[in-house]
Amino acid sequence: MTDETTTAEQQPATYGYYDNKQKHLNRLRRIEGQVRGLQRMVEDDAYCIDILTQTSAANKALRAVALELLDEHLKHCVAHATAHGGAEAEAKVREASEAIARLVRS
Repeated sequence: MTDETTTAEQQPATYGYYDNKQKHLNRLRRIEGQVRGLQRMVEDDAYCIDILTQTSAANKALRAVALELLDEHLKHCVAHATAHGGAEAEAKVREASEAIARLVRS
């Protein structure tokens, strides 16, 4: 027999994107559809420039999702860690900086 009560430590982590999770999923599904459309364009021998235009649109859409997730991460995860200070705060700031660097390079 298991104990049905849960403590705060047993509950799954809530990340910064939690409140907008469905919105993010919907956007990612639209992007997935864009990528499937790109595959069809290649299969159907579409004009190169048209494929490049759609590739650019898919990249822009992914970048927008990434920036929104980064913003939520900074406002929630990093802010929470810095409020508590210590090694966790330093790690979260470093992690965010590395994520920003990856986005800038992409």
